[in-house]
Amino acid sequence: MPPIQFATPAPTFEDVWRMFQENAQQSREDYRLMKDRSAETDRQMLETDRRMREQSDELKLLIKNVTKNIGDLGNRLGEFVEHAVAPAVVQLFQAQGVEVHEVHPEVSSHRDGEGIEIDLLVINDGALVAVECKSKLTHAHVDEHLERMEKLKRLFPLYKNHKALGAVAAMVMSDSVKAYAQNQGFYVLCQNGDNVVVSNTEAFTPRAW
Repeated sequence: MPPIQFATPAPTFEDVWRMFQENAQQSREDYRLMKDRSAETDRQMLETDRRMREQSDELKLLIKNVTKNIGDLGNRLGEFVEHAVAPAVVQLFQAQGVEVHEVHPEVSSHRDGEGIEIDLLVINDGALVAVECKSKLTHAHVDEHLERMEKLKRLFPLYKNHKALGAVAAMVMSDSVKAYAQNQGFYVLCQNGDNVVVSNTEAFTPRAW
């Protein structure tokens, strides 16, 4: 069998050496690119980490401010009840010729698996008014107070023979909510400047429970 003939001559030592040098140069270039990419990746990771820390600090500050605002709102509502609503309810009774004996903020009772909380309870020997106080009153709040009034005497048996009246008070209240609350038989107390006024119409007749 005749020897195989190659179309191209066998590579010389110089050809092999040149290929080796080219491969080495390519390897050095690949390594340099890999290092550059690694450095860029590290830089991007550091930048991402810095941004995440900044966002975390901003989020913590935001949460702190929101918590403070909620606390401030709670304090304002407490001051609203203590300094504005309570005197207005007392004056409301006195205007009807009814003497006020007791004013109790934040009254609660729990009996037989039921509970009730009343923001402000104003009492004399024969009548009481339970006031629900909100920063902004809604129709749902009025409905909740209706439910509260239905179980008030059951959970406060001491007042079972009292004439129980209901009232709602708020720093902000829309006209539609005012009308709705009055239609349910509640006294409606609204903030007017630094004072709280009774906004019921002259024809209003309170509901007694």
